[in-house]
Amino acid sequence: MKSMKQIRGASVACLLAVPLVLSSCSLFGSESASVDPPPSEVEAQMLQVSGETTLDTGVLGPVAEEDAQTVASDGGKLSSGNSASGSLTTVFLKDDNGLLAPVSLSLPKSDETTMLKDSLTALVSKGAYASSVPNGFQGILPAGTEVKNVTVDKSSGLAVIEFNKNFNAYDAADEREILEAITWTLTGESGIKGVQLWVDGKKLTEMPLKGTPLDRPLSRSMGINLPKHTQLLMNSSAVTVYFSAASPDGIQYYVPVTRFVPAGQDTLKAALNELITGPESGDGLEMVMTQGTVLDAVEAGQNGVVTVSLTDDMFADGKGVPTEMLESVVLTVAQNTEDALVQIRMNGKDTVTGTDNIDYGKPVSAPDYVNELPL
Repeated sequence: MKSMKQIRGASVACLLAVPLVLSSCSLFGSESASVDPPPSEVEAQMLQVSGETTLDTGVLGPVAEEDAQTVASDGGKLSSGNSASGSLTTVFLKDDNGLLAPVSLSLPKSDETTMLKDSLTALVSKGAYASSVPNGFQGILPAGTEVKNVTVDKSSGLAVIEFNKNFNAYDAADEREILEAITWTLTGESGIKGVQLWVDGKKLTEMPLKGTPLDRPLSRSMGINLPKHTQLLMNSSAVTVYFSAASPDGIQYYVPVTRFVPAGQDTLKAALNELITGPESGDGLEMVMTQGTVLDAVEAGQNGVVTVSLTDDMFADGKGVPTEMLESVVLTVAQNTEDALVQIRMNGKDTVTGTDNIDYGKPVSAPDYVNELPL
């Protein structure tokens, strides 16, 4: 979100306990412990799904409906994506919790191909755009990685990326996250549905260190920030939800997390119920809902607007609802639909005002650029 705000009134007693451990402060509580890799069978399942599922274009793109508000602190106006120094581009960087988060950076204005190369270059540790990365985030590609070329097949939406040999010098533990960061960064761009990797003129059929298969294009259906302690669910479906976290400077930002739910459930209801359940222990993420939040209904109208009805006695009049709570709902709905507009009902109230003074009772859209954080 643009100009993310600190949650007022929250405790400031936050402590870094061990590397990759962040104890975040939250209105509704937080989780913090060491981050373990997801089970290998969960990774394999998601990669299989990625290969078999129709490639998606991602979400968080612009919405043209004139009656929509954009969830941002600029009064609801759609962002142009341009700043005084360049163009905004959303890339996926590693935070202090070891999770990937979208971060909107101002990169030099350029043509489409150069822009795609620059967005991937921003993922390089200690790379050319390291000074543009906010405090608490870092690129996950190994230092010295160069993006030699990016080509996009307009008919299929496949982006072919060629790196130099330094790409292979990554830590084995980062293999999955590297694929997620690349895939989610590029598929956030219009017209790109999947990615294929090459190194020094040779197509990769598997990753060099742990052998993650790359025989099929990677898409967002591979998931992101997979559960660390979840057993493989047979006949399960994946949903992605957005929780909140705090940077070392106390600035709130949003993190997508893929969860597994039993197959056959309504996707949006399952995703929103996962949002209410809260983050997994060890993620360092914050609760965005209260313990008393109840999902009453999810309805998709003929006008394409999704209505999410919640009950929460803490916000009986529907006023002063934490922005993080409402924005997480909007982002989660957008992620699991075709960028649907969202309107929220709280305790039956048609007017639901966030602490950002936006009325979420009226249709709002996910922003063009997520987590535009100060340097």
